[in-house]
Amino acid sequence: MGLKGKLIALMEMKCGGDSFFDILHTNTHYVPNLSPTNVVHFGIHEGEIIKPGSIVSWKYNEAGQEMYMKQLIESVDTHKKSIKWKVIEGDLLKLYNYFNVITSCEGQWTTWTIEYEKKTEDTPEPLVHFGVVLAMIKDIEGRLVKK
Repeated sequence: MGLKGKLIALMEMKCGGDSFFDILHTNTHYVPNLSPTNVVHFGIHEGEIIKPGSIVSWKYNEAGQEMYMKQLIESVDTHKKSIKWKVIEGDLLKLYNYFNVITSCEGQWTTWTIEYEKKTEDTPEPLVHFGVVLAMIKDIEGRLVKK
């Protein structure tokens, strides 16, 4: 059928994967300040900063338009430095039946995996959304390297 897909990006981080994971895991609320052209707002609706079961939301810019998504934090592994996020509400679910993001950091590397299922065969691959994620990563890396 071809409606399910997976996109994976592996990027070397000049700031190191540990520093980047720290931003995602314990200092997520700083992301809008570190990447203001891409991320407009981050909020916690239930739970604590990036703990399993927490619900968070993002407002971000995609193709010149402000978008919204709410995510459930499904798992956090501090040993493997990975987080699994599941989109439970927002603009992405207009196009996709499900949309999951898995982040992990190891040494100087960060890996981002997006798993999704398109609602129709005509639905585009989420390359524009992935571009926003990659731009955000670059912005955060640039700010961390300057420190």
